[in-house]
Amino acid sequence: MSSKHEILDALKPGKLTLSDGTVFEGVMPDWQTSTFDGEVVFGTGMTGYVESLTDPSFAGQILVFTYPLIGNYGVDPAAAESDRIQVRGVIMSDVAPHWSHAGSQLSLPDWLQSQGVPLLTGVDTRALTKYLRTRGVMAGTISAEPVKPAQMVTIPIVSIPEPITYNAGKGKKKVILVDCGLKENILRSLLALDLEVKRVPYNYDYSGEIYDGIVLSSGPGDPEDYTETIAITKKVLTQGKPLFGICLGNQIMALAAGGTTYKLKFGHRGHNQPCQEDATKACVITSQNHGYAIDEKTLPKDWRVSYRNLNDNSVEGIAHKNKPYFSVQFHPEACPGPTDSAELFKKFGDLL
Repeated sequence: MSSKHEILDALKPGKLTLSDGTVFEGVMPDWQTSTFDGEVVFGTGMTGYVESLTDPSFAGQILVFTYPLIGNYGVDPAAAESDRIQVRGVIMSDVAPHWSHAGSQLSLPDWLQSQGVPLLTGVDTRALTKYLRTRGVMAGTISAEPVKPAQMVTIPIVSIPEPITYNAGKGKKKVILVDCGLKENILRSLLALDLEVKRVPYNYDYSGEIYDGIVLSSGPGDPEDYTETIAITKKVLTQGKPLFGICLGNQIMALAAGGTTYKLKFGHRGHNQPCQEDATKACVITSQNHGYAIDEKTLPKDWRVSYRNLNDNSVEGIAHKNKPYFSVQFHPEACPGPTDSAELFKKFGDLL
């Protein structure tokens, strides 16, 4: 199937204005008449744009794709990692004029327009990425004319409003899945272990319920903003039941244990990040999407670093020395990205 992007027939000049006043020029569709603010971040993946754009961890952010050609295989909504596009805007060097894939249903520009998500193309994304790597991520605005954005951007908390139970009464064990901005493949990976999964809001207190283990999901923003999630996690850390944290869940685990986190200069986003397991020295290539990291020096003595990022040596995983608590900063569920670390779900299942 192939289709020309009709939306791209009517383009007008557009600009990305960063909070320090720097402007990057491009073009945008005529339908974009408003200004769109967000935290400008970049991702290094060559594929998987549908999964990335629907990842709740990108909520409140304008995503810059470093790969120069995006949209060539169209959009298959079944590949989405949530029920909508989560980013505030998309910046590309070149959006493909044609798309072709048997499973796709529409073009990337059509999909973005259908959900009111702006795009800016024709941008020198190499220069923009190098700028952000030097100065750090910052607020930005997509608009027709330069409009200086606010210095700070509020990143929303994304979660379900009420608990949902999957595989009720049929699973071998019952797991609480704390939804802080859940990617759907985390849920699918747990259900593949033949578990009953109760998915709960980020601020839902499940500590007094009957369950066999807990998974803390990924999500957007500053982990310190999740005060209710941290408080509940502190309580369950006294219970001794298996606890598995992913991405934001890794940071919440550390904060609940008594550690601290800090904001990375430009974060880790993409599916080619090398990490080394501390115990075996084995390397895994991982999918990542986060802007914060754990401060190793603040971890209590009964916790250890389990994984490190081989690019900057930042903490990529922690584990309790005696209890069945472990977490990773990367995404073992991938989507998009490599499946090198998918066995961590089996590890959690075995602990149950």
